[in-house]
Amino acid sequence: MMIEIHREAGVETLRLNRPAKKNALTGEMYTALAEALEQGNSDPEVRVHLICGVPGAFTSGNDIADFLAFAGDGNMADAPVVRFLRALAACDTPIVAAVDGLAIGVGTTMLFHCDMVFASPRALFKTPFIDLGLVPEAGASLLAPARMGHARAFELLCLGESFDPVMAKTAGFVNHIAPEEDLEARALACARTIAAKPAEAMRMSRSLLIGDRAVLRERMEEEIRLFAECLRSDTARSAFAAFLDKAGKTG
Repeated sequence: MMIEIHREAGVETLRLNRPAKKNALTGEMYTALAEALEQGNSDPEVRVHLICGVPGAFTSGNDIADFLAFAGDGNMADAPVVRFLRALAACDTPIVAAVDGLAIGVGTTMLFHCDMVFASPRALFKTPFIDLGLVPEAGASLLAPARMGHARAFELLCLGESFDPVMAKTAGFVNHIAPEEDLEARALACARTIAAKPAEAMRMSRSLLIGDRAVLRERMEEEIRLFAECLRSDTARSAFAAFLDKAGKTG
């Protein structure tokens, strides 16, 4: 299974497990993640989600060939990635992430929906949307500047600069940096602490911190519309073709 799901003591661990492709996300993986988040909203046995990857790779982002099979015509509405993004924005359950190695594209933007993020010293955060002729997604154009200010958000989302874990912690989307060998244990301990607290008080408190989600949903839908529009552009088509050609030569 490319998404391994394990439950114990209120913690639902969602492990991205496609190491040969550095956890590049397929439609099948997005669907599995979305279903888990959606079902967790109404399942009292799920008190917290813990998202993690494999050693050296949280996720390298979209599997481009698989992504284009769903959204290459610019029709994003039914793409599995969109279902996952909407599920993130609507998630009522706390989310903890353990990031080791690559966190590219959605691997970074999903973290703005997480409540606690642990990163290893070799974590690398990068969002190459503009280099592909696209715009940011996952509500990042709203959440990132609110979290880290315009200048840092521009550096990450528009300039496409890589952030190491120290920069990410300073920017405010990583809580703690832990050695690779301790990373998941630290994240799991945090998830267990969350799961042990009164569930309804936790849910209400988290909701108060998030605030009105209507603005986030509106921004996310605007991003989806613009992303789809960009996908139809010659710039994006050329960028994706070049990426696939390079991947074919090196793979």
